[in-house]
Amino acid sequence: MQIDDRKSVVIDFFQQFNRTTTALLLLDYDGTLAPFQTDRHQAYPYPGIVPILERIIGSGRTKLAIVSGRPVIEIQNLLSQLTDFEIWGAHGLEHLSADGFYRRTEIEPNTLAIIRQAEDWLLQAGLLPITEIKPGGIAVHWRGLSASEVEHVQSRIQEGWNKFEGVQGIKLLAFDGGIELRAARPDKGDVIDAILKTTDAATPVAFLGDDFTDEDAFRVLNGRGLSVLVRHEYRKTIADAWLQPPQELIDFLATWSDIAGMGTR
Repeated sequence: MQIDDRKSVVIDFFQQFNRTTTALLLLDYDGTLAPFQTDRHQAYPYPGIVPILERIIGSGRTKLAIVSGRPVIEIQNLLSQLTDFEIWGAHGLEHLSADGFYRRTEIEPNTLAIIRQAEDWLLQAGLLPITEIKPGGIAVHWRGLSASEVEHVQSRIQEGWNKFEGVQGIKLLAFDGGIELRAARPDKGDVIDAILKTTDAATPVAFLGDDFTDEDAFRVLNGRGLSVLVRHEYRKTIADAWLQPPQELIDFLATWSDIAGMGTR
């Protein structure tokens, strides 16, 4: 992806937004709005992000939604200053609408049984202290451990979880600082698909994400909206554009805020 190409698609998108009355901004959380932290409960947004999001929401021209692998309650805690936005948590298993209506998708019993089996193995392996039990999945975090400790944990996980690889209804996904075993569906692509089905075809839509789980969302949005990879270092992606946080991300959101604010003057 050439620098000029990634800039031009963003410029084209904002020109489209400038010609419409409303737009849809969809944002991953960890690695996108917030830097990774050893203590995931302290992973607050980059400085300056929240005030910009407040202005975007306050303009009345943007529907904002967070689409995250985190549970809804954690996003609420980390973005407690914000109101009037939508949250899709646990890769879409949880949904909290902007008006406060909460819905949770039930997991197939067979899939749930496998997740419980994987959890039991972690207990026996003594890995629960670095494990996060989530709706529809389990994440093992090794961020902050020494290189030798990470190698040991990865080896143990490979030993205990390799039997779940390729099992129907289950996904094993590496992420920055750990690995997650979870229900295969829904995923972030399913979330984007559900959102688009209730969105006017003329509404500009953008999704920003950093991880491999965000590629599902990029794929669904392809040809319908702007997909943006947010990472310090570029990686292979199907996203339309690439932003380096925090400054390029802040500039993008500030531009969005400026255009949205034009309609309120």
